[in-house]
Amino acid sequence: MRSTSVDAARRPGSERSAVAPRLSGTVRVVGAGLLGASVGHALRAKGIDVVLTDSSPAQLRLAVDYGAGRLAAEDDRPRLIVVAVPPDVTADVVQAELAQYPDAVVTDVASVKLEPFRELQERGVDLARYIGSHPLAGRERGGAISARADLFIGRPWVVCRDGDTAAADLALVEALALDVGAMPLEMTPEEHDRSVALTSHVPQVVASLLAGRLAEADEGSLRLSGQGVRDTTRIAASAPELWVQILGANAGPVVEILDSLAADLREVSDALRDPGAAGARRVVAETIRHGNDGVDRLPGKHGQNRRFESLVVMIDDTPGQLGRLFGELGELGVNVEDLRLEHSPGAQFGLAEISVEPASLHGAISGLQERGWRIAGNTND
Repeated sequence: MRSTSVDAARRPGSERSAVAPRLSGTVRVVGAGLLGASVGHALRAKGIDVVLTDSSPAQLRLAVDYGAGRLAAEDDRPRLIVVAVPPDVTADVVQAELAQYPDAVVTDVASVKLEPFRELQERGVDLARYIGSHPLAGRERGGAISARADLFIGRPWVVCRDGDTAAADLALVEALALDVGAMPLEMTPEEHDRSVALTSHVPQVVASLLAGRLAEADEGSLRLSGQGVRDTTRIAASAPELWVQILGANAGPVVEILDSLAADLREVSDALRDPGAAGARRVVAETIRHGNDGVDRLPGKHGQNRRFESLVVMIDDTPGQLGRLFGELGELGVNVEDLRLEHSPGAQFGLAEISVEPASLHGAISGLQERGWRIAGNTND
């Protein structure tokens, strides 16, 4: 029986899409947490029948009540199954789903790909219908209550195929990624795990270590917190239980990067022990410059490696100011490529750091100043 207690259209970003879905029939989602429920919301917004199941009856009922899918029925015949469970039980659930639904393609969305694949191989499981995958999307908060239909829009969705993967089965998993708004990207399990160690797993450890220092800080220090410390510690709010599993499953690549990072930190700390020593300032400068080079390589808007210029606008903390700023930038013909807001504690204004095309920077600054906006700085300063 389908749940109608909360319509899917009421979930953020879950309005019914006008674009026809690539998938058809029933999709079974095992695991009704953040990722599983978000897959459900996104597919239901496309008009696709979604069946949900979860080992926790309370979690399952909550996801169904929010409209992420319906409860399973005995006559369900899913063509595609999405396993969205913690890494330590991924292999068990994939094996069970392959056995229970012999005509279905099974994929999983675990954040590590090599360990579940090897574990299934060692058990002798026929993996012809299994295709590991991983959407590079998430939130600091988990559970069905945090799920969103737009969670995957514009995000990479890694698909791990092998030589035995049938083209039609691969197309199903790629269709899943496309239907939820993600961008499918083929990688081997080894390539995937090395990549996420650098771009996801080590950043989590670094953010948690830095944020841990804040736990012992005095209140006076914390009152000086600006956007820098907030940016670098944002993901430290993640669930410890899940990250113990993720880091343990991808320990090899993570340790390799952490060891290199520890050596880099030691070099900088040694240089700062005597900043006046020969070569010490160069070590510090090269460290910062090398970081600049790394940031420049991060894909930006639409996945492009493009550098934008930034201007910082002071905004009064009153209703409608941000909308007025955007409206006047539009009148000036300036496209906002990115936006970051910062509020200083106790101040009655905020700082809007706006990224624009380099050619638009001067016109944006002069045009906004003519309209009475206060410019606090820009990348040409």
